Amino acid sequence: MQTRSATALILVFALAALAAACGNSSTAASSITAITVTGATPTVGATSQFTATATMSTGTTQDVTSLASWTSSNTAAAAVSSTGVVTGVGSGTTVIAATYSSVVGTDAITVP
Repeated sequence: MQTRSATALILVFALAALAAACGNSSTAASSITAITVTGATPTVGATSQFTATATMSTGTTQDVTSLASWTSSNTAAAAVSSTGVVTGVGSGTTVIAATYSSVVGTDAITVP
């Protein structure tokens, strides 16, 4: 009987130590260090899907195209939808920007 009690007590202490160790994790959540915007420049009247890729502090990458906010600096040259679809509007240069988690990535394009 004493052996069972001792075994149970050891098991309780082991589980308590394991639970305490889980709460003291020193691993921080990764953060976004950069956003890369890529896509093919559309001609006037055509469209092209642009993508936004987040680079994490761990070095891994994640597609955030559908999560980003998209803008065009010159809507007379190209417009961009909320999903990253760029439409060529007229000849000219513009900067397509994607913002995610307060980090901005850009791609300068010239619509022919």
